[in-house]
Amino acid sequence: MDGALLLKAFILGIVEGLTEFLPISSTGHLILVGDLLGFNDARGKIFQLVIQTGAMLAVVWEYRARFGHAVSGLFTDRGAQRFALNVAVAFLPAAVLGLLFGSAIKANLFRPVPVALAFIVGAFVILWAERRQHRIRINDVDEMTWRDALLVGIAQCFALIPGTSRSGATIIGGLLFGFSRKAATEFSFFLAVPTLVAAGAWDAWSNRELFAADYLGIIGVGLVTSFVSAFLCIRWLLRFVVSHDFTIFAWYRILFGALVLITAWTGLVDWTAG
Repeated sequence: MDGALLLKAFILGIVEGLTEFLPISSTGHLILVGDLLGFNDARGKIFQLVIQTGAMLAVVWEYRARFGHAVSGLFTDRGAQRFALNVAVAFLPAAVLGLLFGSAIKANLFRPVPVALAFIVGAFVILWAERRQHRIRINDVDEMTWRDALLVGIAQCFALIPGTSRSGATIIGGLLFGFSRKAATEFSFFLAVPTLVAAGAWDAWSNRELFAADYLGIIGVGLVTSFVSAFLCIRWLLRFVVSHDFTIFAWYRILFGALVLITAWTGLVDWTAG
């Protein structure tokens, strides 16, 4: 097994786990870091999507009691049924648009410079949202209706643009729709489960010919490292949102996006995918 590839898988797994649930775009970071590492060929791009499953499993583990109750009470408990319905309703808009436009988006926008521009635009959306007065009407995920879930699902559609951030779109969307920070953050976690599973499974199946036996070890390293780093990030973010807003992530996005654009323009970094 190629030691260099294993190291790249390890690094990308950490990047995925640390960025998946923060409003800074895991896909954008994976595209940029993958480009720097030279792991941006067809197999590298599929790898970046498949290891999102590791981050998803971190959510399942952190909220295993919640998901266990939802599954066991799916046919008997109204609370569990409402939870499942809300997640399903929120998942559908991006799933439909992803099937319709996913190939075109990957062909045209999965490149460093468009990603950097999306980083900066998304940052200004966060700054604008944080300057608005928040009128909270939903303090807990259990208070959501299917209409609330649909609104968050529509917000998630913007994350089809790489660099926008799935968690950023859903959390900031939730805040704009009257969610508390905790409710918006937790529902973003829950919505990640079907979204990441569907995206990873679809791309893995569509490109199954790229998975040779020796590639499974690399996938395994990426999954484990993304799981561990995502689990730590989830725990940290839940504490962070209690007393902080998301402005710091907006400034990070601006600085990071500007750095990519400057290095691309000056030629300091050879962004070969751009």
